[in-house]
Amino acid sequence: MSIQLLVTDRNLNVLGDPLAGWTQLSCERNFNAPASGSVTLPAYPDAMELLQPGHRLVLIRDKEIWCAGPMEQPQDYTWDLAQDAGPGTVTVSWSDDLARVAGYLTYPEPAKAFTAQETITNRVRQISSTNAETIIRTLVNENCGPGALAARRIERLALDAVAGVGTARSISTRFEPLLDACRTAAATDGLGFRTRQVGDQILFGVYAPADRTKTARFSQGLGNLRKLAFTLAAPTGTNELVQGGNDPSQEATPPNLRVFVEVASGAAADWYRVERLVEKSGITDDTGGELTQAGTLALGDDGPQASISTETVDTEDLRAGRDYGLGDRVTVVLPTGLELVDTVRTIRLEATPDGGEVVTSVIGSSDKTTTTATVRTVRDLARRLGRLETR
Repeated sequence: MSIQLLVTDRNLNVLGDPLAGWTQLSCERNFNAPASGSVTLPAYPDAMELLQPGHRLVLIRDKEIWCAGPMEQPQDYTWDLAQDAGPGTVTVSWSDDLARVAGYLTYPEPAKAFTAQETITNRVRQISSTNAETIIRTLVNENCGPGALAARRIERLALDAVAGVGTARSISTRFEPLLDACRTAAATDGLGFRTRQVGDQILFGVYAPADRTKTARFSQGLGNLRKLAFTLAAPTGTNELVQGGNDPSQEATPPNLRVFVEVASGAAADWYRVERLVEKSGITDDTGGELTQAGTLALGDDGPQASISTETVDTEDLRAGRDYGLGDRVTVVLPTGLELVDTVRTIRLEATPDGGEVVTSVIGSSDKTTTTATVRTVRDLARRLGRLETR
């Protein structure tokens, strides 16, 4: 195991010496969502001087950057005379740079300051009939990237090389959380997006997860599977009934024209039909696939609740980050012989100086592990309220 922890400023300049003496470390990287990491170490003055607001933490594993981003909680300090006569301990919580992107909203007119936005109509930012990758890159670029207003730019953020992925679609957004808009654009094609630190830049890019079901296999026999928990439950929605068209509260010609699109998962054949209504007022047709996108995104939350939690071990033949990554489809072989194929949602690294490191992968729905059902319900409610507020 080779782990190094560096502290940088927001312009990626390394500050001081690497953090030393850490006793416990965990870092969880998530598919299309910010990472979450924490490390505990002695609270020596030289370390405390580095753990300041605005600074970043860079976790290097085996000479490659595993996770780098802002400190969200630079200091959680404890001292107890009965247990520790030294300087005490401090726990640092940090994320990756995607957390910075997550802090932005989509401006209807991104070239204008918030106070200069259109005041007469509910103008939306619409990107039409282009591939999903271009939509996501455009949204990030104009709201917090190099193409954004100076006050909104994230330091050192640049766009990664074009991957050439995604099919043509359209999107309309107005003061929506930026990552929510990106997920909407990515949903139909199953695309992923991420930030990564390369040299003196933070690169934001879009990618198509790979099908690694033949090469990335986890089983007891292969020696790379320590623990496994699997739960299968009925879907909360099999058929998303998407209702678009003009907002009934506003004048329209023709008045209150409605458009209806049904997006089905096919799960009803195995379970039973469950219908869910998805409201997308303001979208008057599905030419750009916006109504279909909304249904596809809803199916991602409402589909069969298959949850696989695995504890894996890196081997010479199969390593997280090298042989499979976030969003990739992999195979897990249960002790019963059943093979399950699903998406890598989370990769978690846990390490101690004496115990070494353990890599845990969450494959499939992560309700039982990192994202509780309650969190998903709240997220869904926030999304629905956001649609109402931005009409």
